[in-house]
Amino acid sequence: MQRIKQAKILIDGELVTRDVLIDGKTITRVAEHIESDVETIDAKGAFLSAGLVDVHVHFREPGFEYKETIATGSAAAARGGFTTVIAMPNLNPVPDTPARLAKQIALNQSSAAVHVAQYGAVSSDLTATAISDIVGMSQAGAAAFSNDGKGVQTADTMLQAMQAAAKVNKPLVAHLEDDSLLHGGVMNAGAQAEKIGLPGITGLAESSQLARDLVLAKATGVHYHVAHISTKASVDLVRIAKQQGVKVTAEVSPHHLLLADTAITSDNALFKMNPPLRSQEDRQAVLAGLIDGTIDMVATDHAPHGMVEKAQSFKLAPFGITGIETSFQLLYTKLVKTGIITLATLIERMLIAPVNAFNLEAPVSVTVGATADLVLFDLAHKDTISADEFVSLGKNTPFIGWEVYGKTLMTWVDGNLVYQAN
Repeated sequence: MQRIKQAKILIDGELVTRDVLIDGKTITRVAEHIESDVETIDAKGAFLSAGLVDVHVHFREPGFEYKETIATGSAAAARGGFTTVIAMPNLNPVPDTPARLAKQIALNQSSAAVHVAQYGAVSSDLTATAISDIVGMSQAGAAAFSNDGKGVQTADTMLQAMQAAAKVNKPLVAHLEDDSLLHGGVMNAGAQAEKIGLPGITGLAESSQLARDLVLAKATGVHYHVAHISTKASVDLVRIAKQQGVKVTAEVSPHHLLLADTAITSDNALFKMNPPLRSQEDRQAVLAGLIDGTIDMVATDHAPHGMVEKAQSFKLAPFGITGIETSFQLLYTKLVKTGIITLATLIERMLIAPVNAFNLEAPVSVTVGATADLVLFDLAHKDTISADEFVSLGKNTPFIGWEVYGKTLMTWVDGNLVYQAN
């Protein structure tokens, strides 16, 4: 048994001081004061929450272990305060059959420090027009389905995938990208791209495909989830679709909430991500969408790469930045401490909404009977983001050097301590 004493927990949106008793995997008591001679951790007023949930991560194994492994990626998740994640299928081999999916799930379970659920691929190798065996992969344990990294280019493929996903009652998650509108772009199309001299990607590559998909989603009744939404037009489309009863949810990544393309002042590929950083108007729109609930949740799109790759020019470097170790700190610092949203809202968007939307078996609060997937944050601790402290193999982020609050002190999974700060 373990006792965590003098922790702040959220009850009805307010922080209150409580002691928490853990027996094995389960929280057995929460009270103002618990007398016990068991192992005790003095939280000293730090914030104790159920572990955060990220529905969009890339752990790169198998196929790209020099970028990340399941072990390093899940350890990074624990350092970031996450106890449950869903891993994307752009691996080698791609988990696009029931057998491959089952093998990947077994690999996740044997290697991970946190709970790692797995996406199945919508179509073979993420690019085929014929859909995968979605029913079979669902039976093999797929949490949801996505071709993340690739947009589904034909309406017929998307329609068939939605029909199959609806049949098994699993979310279909879309990386929105119309290839015919890319034209070799590497950052957001607009004045900043022209100023730097880099080819741009129009927001229409995202929003036009989203409009197609929302019509199909309404027709099929599937739970359709929008990955890394980035444009004002896309937020407006999701808002209208929700009003019309479409079963749609959406996520936004921390970088699209905090940065616009004006942050890119030189050919620095640490700012290269897909979708790209958009305009200030787009950034303000996704933030407004997160606040009003049009955008349901935050997801990091944690995308580690080798530093040699990311040291290349914008035109040659791969898309993607890391995010799972910095997301809570960044959003707590820039959104909660500044009064833009409350801590309760941030936890709702980073924990409760993902669990509910994806029907995950993860606790959403520090309550008696809940699984002891927990994280302890020091909200008063001021820190500077440093790549030297990352557990992830990926150091590719533009947030190095930012001052943040909300350091992760400890993370527990099933009652076991899986991360402790130095």
